[in-house]
Amino acid sequence: MRLGRRVWASRSLRNGLPTSRRLAAVASLDTGRQRKGSGPLVGVIVSRFCVSVVQEAFVHVVIMGCGRVGSSLAKALERLDHQVSVIDKDAQSFRRLGSDFHGQQVVGNGFDQRVLIEAGIERAGAFAAVSSGDNSNIISARVARETFGVEAVVARIYDEKRAAVYERLGIPTVATVPWSTDRFLRMLLPEGTATAWRDPSGSVAVLPLELHEDWVGRTVRDLEEATGCRVAFVMRFGTGVLPDSKTVLQEDDQVYVAALSGTVTDVAAAAAHAPEES
Repeated sequence: MRLGRRVWASRSLRNGLPTSRRLAAVASLDTGRQRKGSGPLVGVIVSRFCVSVVQEAFVHVVIMGCGRVGSSLAKALERLDHQVSVIDKDAQSFRRLGSDFHGQQVVGNGFDQRVLIEAGIERAGAFAAVSSGDNSNIISARVARETFGVEAVVARIYDEKRAAVYERLGIPTVATVPWSTDRFLRMLLPEGTATAWRDPSGSVAVLPLELHEDWVGRTVRDLEEATGCRVAFVMRFGTGVLPDSKTVLQEDDQVYVAALSGTVTDVAAAAAHAPEES
């Protein structure tokens, strides 16, 4: 996910910033605010917001929530030389940032426009709402996007059904439940149907398939019809291939497919069996 977009002249001149700000997200850090029993979620959040930065200018980022996710995100961004402001209702929460954090610390509600302005939202290139409350996160994200025009906005949402609704409203979300569930599956069932990627709402998963040997010589269309999935790409001799419906599967192909989350087990089971004779 790419955070930050080109900022055109009117806003750039108003804020005194360059016209290009690009912030891209990556890899995996394991820290973050969790609810009891929720498991290790921070890496799921932080890695979706920032680890690697492609930059032509420094980005000012406003973070609402200074729990373990917010503080980890703030420190990671500052290590990458970005300007960071952190908002939290509890001043004691800022202790998580440590004495070596030099960003701005603002006490207040992240959906209060005066608090956001104090945190520098008017010059921000990105905004992350990662408090423990779904309502607070989505309200503040909408204020940042709709009132202040921040294009790179992400909200952490616990309720995956609500996350899907907010995605349709144009606000990217991090739905921690399906992502953390998927991560536990990776650790508990290393030979199982762990996914390689999952969309923010948790509805669609991309996973590698273990194919029965009899699929060699059959077409992508045959596989899709038998499993109910879509073949996304094939790794062949170490190179990614975008197949079409007539592409013939070869020995040692690593096939990655897209499937609805609730069908992943059935898709994997169908691929592991020999295809039916037509």
